[in-house]
Amino acid sequence: MFGHRGTVSRWDEPENLVLQPRDVTFDWAELPTHWVPNEPLVTHTINVLHLLLPAGERWFVDVFTQAVPLIKDDKLQEEVLGFIEQEAIHASSHQGVLDHWQAMGIDTDPYVQQISWMFEKALGDRDLPARRGEEWMIERVAIIAAIEHITAMLGHWALNATALDAAQADATMMDLLRWHGAEEVTHRAVAFDLFSHLDGRYLRRVRAMLITAPIMLWLWVRGVVFLMRLDPELGGRVPPRWRHFFRATHRRLLPSARWVIWQVLQYARPAYHPSQEYSTSQALAYLATSPAARAAAA
Repeated sequence: MFGHRGTVSRWDEPENLVLQPRDVTFDWAELPTHWVPNEPLVTHTINVLHLLLPAGERWFVDVFTQAVPLIKDDKLQEEVLGFIEQEAIHASSHQGVLDHWQAMGIDTDPYVQQISWMFEKALGDRDLPARRGEEWMIERVAIIAAIEHITAMLGHWALNATALDAAQADATMMDLLRWHGAEEVTHRAVAFDLFSHLDGRYLRRVRAMLITAPIMLWLWVRGVVFLMRLDPELGGRVPPRWRHFFRATHRRLLPSARWVIWQVLQYARPAYHPSQEYSTSQALAYLATSPAARAAAA
């Protein structure tokens, strides 16, 4: 079971937080293939983020941009605009890892193109009458709200993943994960609040998670298998096994299945709101010390 807190008291949380885009850059020139030393499965399980996020977050930006004219609340509109700016930078930051791999001769395009097709075609815009088009946009906002619950969960885990530090994980990659994770925690309520503003029906919210969570698991498992087979240091000889995953979670190098399932199930609580989960204060504290965020601010 994940050892750090999943919820926090709200009394010490900042109010009226303004979401700030941080135009960070990362230098991947010295990134080793296994940036968690001697842990290819751990490395590639986390690396799946780089396969999924660039196309996914560009899709977030597109859908939320379409939703902005429908927002009737000035504060929510400000938060959505801040969210859009942050997500655009997240997409480009993870794309930098893919570009680095491409320069090293590691071709991830076959998998990435499938992800792009899913977001651009299966979940993209459709030629629909006005009202049906608006409903399709709201349906996609509901899906994004479900994904954002999962990304905030992973962001919280990254901020507390001290076992990766003990395993001497690459410092630049850890900064990327924690900078991104911290921003996910700080804006964790925006997609949920936008969905609530536009629709908010409980059954629609739960249905979106019932669709989203299994698909994300399937994509993640496929991504790990793809990266392990592509790994030039493994030569395709070490297929991942579930027992290897469970060993890694026992050592806290990856979040446990039990913890992930519990966190996902919280989304189904009728009274659920993202502000009840995780810590904005902790996220802001990391952003104040992140090397990439500090360099961007300077």
